[in-house]
Amino acid sequence: MKKIAAIILAAGQGSRMQSKKVNKVVYPLGKKQMILYTVERLADLSSTFLKPRRKKVLDLFISPIIVIVGFAKESVIKILEGKVIFAYQNQRLGTAHALMCGLKKLPGDIGAVLVLNGDDSAFYTESIIKKLIKTHWAKNAALSFLTITVENPMGLGRVIRDGNGKAVGIVEEKDATLVQRKINEINPACYIFEVDFLKKYLKQVKKSEVTGEYYLTSLIDIAIKNNEQIETMRGGKIAWRGINTPKELLEAERLFSVIKK
Repeated sequence: MKKIAAIILAAGQGSRMQSKKVNKVVYPLGKKQMILYTVERLADLSSTFLKPRRKKVLDLFISPIIVIVGFAKESVIKILEGKVIFAYQNQRLGTAHALMCGLKKLPGDIGAVLVLNGDDSAFYTESIIKKLIKTHWAKNAALSFLTITVENPMGLGRVIRDGNGKAVGIVEEKDATLVQRKINEINPACYIFEVDFLKKYLKQVKKSEVTGEYYLTSLIDIAIKNNEQIETMRGGKIAWRGINTPKELLEAERLFSVIKK
């Protein structure tokens, strides 16, 4: 059986949310805290992969689910205790550093890890996650990531493709040319990494000179430079909203109420 773990990033302070006592991933979305949708979907997804189909059990299981906590960790632990494994990011040094903290909790028999953000992954359907996982293994990739298209990509990382449609990088808006800023295919930060790939390259991620943090997107550039297999799964235009401000939380609430009707 192929085994894949899931790591949910939920350690950031989310300073623009102006919250001092709770982590933004426990803010309500619809009828419950947003991170609960992600944890419950991953648990349900594991059971659907294991259901007999034509008298044959599918060979995939997602376990464990690891949640990275840091800022206001008690607020996250309170609602998830007993459902997941916790890893602690005592210094918030970026997403790549958070993933490094999570890897320490992985059992030795895990071949790949699904990495999600705790503040936007409630929007991912079971179908999207399944397709990403199946694409990753079908292509024997070192890393795979979801892309989506949005009407307004302002502030989001654009996916850069070559003439053959192959993803060759992600450029952040502050670094993008005027032409690149017109691209509406973005990276919502939903990845699958082979564990061997992470063990080999994660320590090569360099600290941002601007923020002093280590970012997961750097692994895409590292993979390209080392001729590692990269795959993308085009999710197209889906309901999705990254949540960094109270205004974005309201937008996410409106989106979520529509798709749940």
